[in-house]
Amino acid sequence: MSITKGYAVQEATSPLVPFNFERREVRPHDVQIEILYCGVCHSDIHQVRGEWGNSIYPMVPGHEIVGRVTAVGHHVKNFTVGDLAGVGCLVDSCQTCPSCQQGLEQFCDTGMVGTYNSLDKEGQITYGGYSTQIVVDEKFTLKVSDKLPLAGVAPLLCAGITTYSPLRYVGVKKGDKVAVLGLGGLGHMAVKFAVAFGAEVTMLSSSPSKKEDALKLGAHHFALTSDEATMNSLASSFDYILNTVSAQHDYNTYLNLLRVNGTMIIVGVPPAPTPVHAFPLIMKRRSIIGSLIGGIAETQEMLDFCAEHNIVSEVEVINMDYINEAYERMLKSDVRYRFVIDLASLK
Repeated sequence: MSITKGYAVQEATSPLVPFNFERREVRPHDVQIEILYCGVCHSDIHQVRGEWGNSIYPMVPGHEIVGRVTAVGHHVKNFTVGDLAGVGCLVDSCQTCPSCQQGLEQFCDTGMVGTYNSLDKEGQITYGGYSTQIVVDEKFTLKVSDKLPLAGVAPLLCAGITTYSPLRYVGVKKGDKVAVLGLGGLGHMAVKFAVAFGAEVTMLSSSPSKKEDALKLGAHHFALTSDEATMNSLASSFDYILNTVSAQHDYNTYLNLLRVNGTMIIVGVPPAPTPVHAFPLIMKRRSIIGSLIGGIAETQEMLDFCAEHNIVSEVEVINMDYINEAYERMLKSDVRYRFVIDLASLK
């Protein structure tokens, strides 16, 4: 066991505070990583504050992890000490069910083991990346290129794969018309990927102030969703809408923007169920699908794609002791577009 410094929350109403805990010893198939940067995901806030009803305390959040390998087990084949490595949203799965066999570990039939706020196969709580080190099975450890700034790579492990995976799944290609709803941590990555895949991309936002950023990120068009005339002009315009919004909103309004056979992809999680009328779906054979991160192989594919195309997240780097203030700013959408913790500040 090795003592690890981190930040944890003890209960839903408490702030994050310093917390020392033990990581397991390096097993034959394990990789030990000194964490250099960890992204701050909006789901961290939901989990910390018990808003999804599955929180386990004490909790050390963080599942957008990049760092450097400091030790490997004697059966490890793909990593050596000194390599850059990453850890995303999951650190284990059954590895035998049909989903796992297809490389869809995120949909493991018995339940994936989350990087934090989960129980591992020994029944121990998993602790995440708001900490100085982590020990992970090689099968769930990702290779990170040295071509990109590491702080900008960290959010790719969640925000990146959450938007890359569904765009790949539906087969977005050159000439497709794609709308991205919501310009935040997820939305800004969705714009970058859709543009890289060759699509004609429109940013849909309720904030006029986001127009300049959307165009800088590569979007070809910007549409203000509060403008009725603009929305009417966009009826039946898009092949795909990637919906990243987690605030309550009306899906039906945006379904009408889809062409025949168009698809709305849901990756945001509003706090309450959203009614959907049948008519917007049946009149043009539209569909709604959901998506949750990606499997390990696809996440590695995404990281390699980003290294090849020079894609990273837009980040604001913070010290560990700023995390509670960062949460409050995130709730006000006061970040462009992802906070990333410099773990050197915890040492």
